[in-house]
Amino acid sequence: MKKNIIIIGANGRISKHLVDLLKENEKYQLTLFSRNTKEVAEQAPEANIIQGDALDSEQLDAAIKGQDIVFVNVDGPMNKFAGLIVTSMNKNNVKRLIFTTSLGIYKEIPGKFGEWNEAIIGQDLVRYREAADIIEASDLDYTVVRPSWLTDNDEVDFETTQKGESFIGTEVSRKAVAAYIRDIIESGKDVRSSVGVNKPGVYGDKPSFIDFNI
Repeated sequence: MKKNIIIIGANGRISKHLVDLLKENEKYQLTLFSRNTKEVAEQAPEANIIQGDALDSEQLDAAIKGQDIVFVNVDGPMNKFAGLIVTSMNKNNVKRLIFTTSLGIYKEIPGKFGEWNEAIIGQDLVRYREAADIIEASDLDYTVVRPSWLTDNDEVDFETTQKGESFIGTEVSRKAVAAYIRDIIESGKDVRSSVGVNKPGVYGDKPSFIDFNI
């Protein structure tokens, strides 16, 4: 029997890499949920395509019903997205949630890199932390994914850290984050975990592709 996977925010760049990694696997039936569906339909013509708004509870309920895994890659009012998705999953008896947030939500980055990250995106981290708190307070089988600063490099190198451990890697490719998500879908690991994802060996005071300091 195929496993039903919905990708909410299917136009996101991490999502697109994940679709490429999953769409040829006969074990999975993909549902791609996005406000704009033209590109996702072209990318995965065999998938179920749903044009919708993740802030619309009725649309979410209809899309999430019957799914086995919900992957979320959205931007905006993260706390509202998280609350609506958790509510919809509970209503539809769907347990497995993988939700992307950001590094730094627990102030887990030590040293100058942590100071730099907080100065650049500290205000945005409030909504990401609120989203994580909502998810972690649920009884879902969740994984909160906390990527480092994202690149479009064609590479899949990654290492992970768990909540409570220091986050020191300054960057990671979107393709590598998608590879990690594919791995946890297939292995079932990191359930009820909040996981940092970064490129191994790339440490410093800020990402290498950023040319300004605080």
